[in-house]
Amino acid sequence: MEPKKDYSTAILERKKAPNRLVVDDAEGGVAVDSSTVALSPGTMDALDLFNGDVVALRGKRRRETVCYAAKDASCPDGLARVNRVVRGNLRLRLGDLVTVVPCPGVKDAARVAISPFEDSVDGISGNLFDAYVKPYFIGARRPVRKGDRFVVHGHMHAVEFKVVDTDPDECVIVAAGTQVFCDDASPVKREDEEKLDGPGYDDVGGVRKQLAQIRELVELPLRHPKLFKTLGVKPPKGILLYGPLGTGKTLLARAIAAESGANFVVVNGPEIMSMMAGQSEDNLREVFAEAEAQAPSIIFMDEIDAIAPNREKTHGEVERRVVSQLLTLMDGLRPRAQVMVIGATNRPNSLDPALRRFGRLDQLIYIPLPDEASRLQIFKSCLRRSPLSRRVNLPDLARSTAGFSGADITEICQQAYLFNLFSNMKDIGIDMILRNVPRAVKEIHKHVQ
Repeated sequence: MEPKKDYSTAILERKKAPNRLVVDDAEGGVAVDSSTVALSPGTMDALDLFNGDVVALRGKRRRETVCYAAKDASCPDGLARVNRVVRGNLRLRLGDLVTVVPCPGVKDAARVAISPFEDSVDGISGNLFDAYVKPYFIGARRPVRKGDRFVVHGHMHAVEFKVVDTDPDECVIVAAGTQVFCDDASPVKREDEEKLDGPGYDDVGGVRKQLAQIRELVELPLRHPKLFKTLGVKPPKGILLYGPLGTGKTLLARAIAAESGANFVVVNGPEIMSMMAGQSEDNLREVFAEAEAQAPSIIFMDEIDAIAPNREKTHGEVERRVVSQLLTLMDGLRPRAQVMVIGATNRPNSLDPALRRFGRLDQLIYIPLPDEASRLQIFKSCLRRSPLSRRVNLPDLARSTAGFSGADITEICQQAYLFNLFSNMKDIGIDMILRNVPRAVKEIHKHVQ
């Protein structure tokens, strides 16, 4: 009999589990439908699944959805074939890893509410429910999860919908007896959805090594607090990100929060210190109380040197009180409260030394200006949603931007679009926009110098 693995071993070996599969395209296969994931016969057997079983799929940013498992003899072992809509719900791309978990006992929905995306119903007249929603659900017994998006192809148009509410559970099956409500009077705004998503790891370029360090320090305590309890080790409470301005410290923290599914609370140093006497301390207490109440949470303190300057070098009584309050709050965090404090500064030597002692912001990670390879990553990340012209040489741009920060490179890409927008309002092509990137580099060079 195989010995039982301890909890830490199970966590560290989770990537080897048979239900961690590589995402493949469903084009032309049995999983073209948004309610289906195609698996090989071997994978179905390994997961003890039968054709038509409901499974939960887990992707990035703590995203989940539910699908029917379908046996596909043409699918190799180790792959999960899903269509573009399912990949979007899971925030996954081809080649990413997805976790497949049997999900028995999913109930038929009593009620499901959906809304169309505003930009997908422009120019469409008539009854959306009869033309799109009813044909999609009738007789299909579709599994859905609250928050899912799905696309219905109709009369010369494809309309995208979002599942905004489900009853009785988050994961349900839309059956014959389910009441489906379509609120086309209050469509979903695309920009609001993008704000909810927040930046992910794909949006962070040039700091892969630092990102891996932060993930190790943040994700394990937030997702698996039992591991530390089992080992008798106190999880880290805080991380200090330091380095030049514009190197992506804030973006890193936001991406970690979005991908881990943690509640994200931002504390801006100068804003806190500009408040009336006594109010700064009260606000700090409220921030920590809110973070513990909504755990797992990440408290991000931008420009933390403004909140916690060296008490020996400051003459203000207010600053000393705020530093003392912050130290007290950090010491008061319970070991398994699932709250992580991340501070960011470009002046680490200005911080009070007590803040960097063990049990506080004791994990220091330097975020440098990007080197040539990192600058190339940042250019690719900024332009990844744009079809690049063959005439744009990103390696050349990376070489010509030595000394630029990630924020500078992002500004270059924005300037390239704006130059073309202002110079040719009537005929804007992506080739023309991207040909302006070198011009934007020269313009930003002036500001950097």
